[in-house]
Amino acid sequence: MNSEDHIVFEALKKAVTRTFLATNSASERIADWKGEEITAFQEALFAKVNAKVSEKWFYTYMKREVQKLPRIDMLNMLSAYAGYTNWSDFKTAHQNVPVSKARTKFAYRYFWLLLVIPILGIVFYKMSSHNTFHFCFLDADKNEVITTIPLDIKVLKENESPLYFKTDSTGCFSYKTEEPYIKFVVQSPYHKTDTILRYIDSNQNTMIHLETDDYALMLHYYTTGNVTNWKKRKQQLNSLIADEAQIYQLFEQQMGVELYAKDDFIRMLTIPTASLQHIRILDKTYKDGQLVQLKFMVE
Repeated sequence: MNSEDHIVFEALKKAVTRTFLATNSASERIADWKGEEITAFQEALFAKVNAKVSEKWFYTYMKREVQKLPRIDMLNMLSAYAGYTNWSDFKTAHQNVPVSKARTKFAYRYFWLLLVIPILGIVFYKMSSHNTFHFCFLDADKNEVITTIPLDIKVLKENESPLYFKTDSTGCFSYKTEEPYIKFVVQSPYHKTDTILRYIDSNQNTMIHLETDDYALMLHYYTTGNVTNWKKRKQQLNSLIADEAQIYQLFEQQMGVELYAKDDFIRMLTIPTASLQHIRILDKTYKDGQLVQLKFMVE
């Protein structure tokens, strides 16, 4: 990308920023936008030109000073959002910039960058490349953060041994890494083990729901003689499931289904039989905070 294109593209980003700020609230520097501002911009762009950009694309081209122009269709879309016919129209309107002076300034700046980038890359790489991930874990049945017990977190590192952590007193876990993603296994004595993969550009939903492992939970109540908690679990299930809930058991490689009454299903979930250990929830529907339809399979 030559210096003229660079200057005009930077002018386009400023024009896009002005257009967005005319009807939205955000930082005057598009490079500072993140999260809600980026989502609001995606919606504003779609409303005006019937097209969207991904969050990854936004980070690549709008938040950074790029060395290569985006595709022409993306330039046309942004130009239309800023009130111009297309990229060619925008360039024509902005070619009255004193190019020779700008080119000199641009070349001078990048000359020094070519000298200092190797040094800065070594010194500041670790400081500038850290991504922070933050997750909290909720009980899928009660929709409450799991704070009664610490959960085990095993962070999986490529070509390295795993790292082990536990959730804090708020039921949450934070991790910093130079990688743009995190992959980890979350384990709980009374919830089903799950493997999570999240990229930093799409890390908006930080609340992770864990399915209750009813077998482990009920076995714990039985082996410890904890009648109080066993009765409490039955009460929780009774409150969670609507009286007229439709509960279906599906069978592998069979067309038939079995319909369960609420009381029968709760009885099955509160007796630690071998079949309880192999129950897999296929689908569930809530209404007004209660389970009104559920499909499951015993594997």
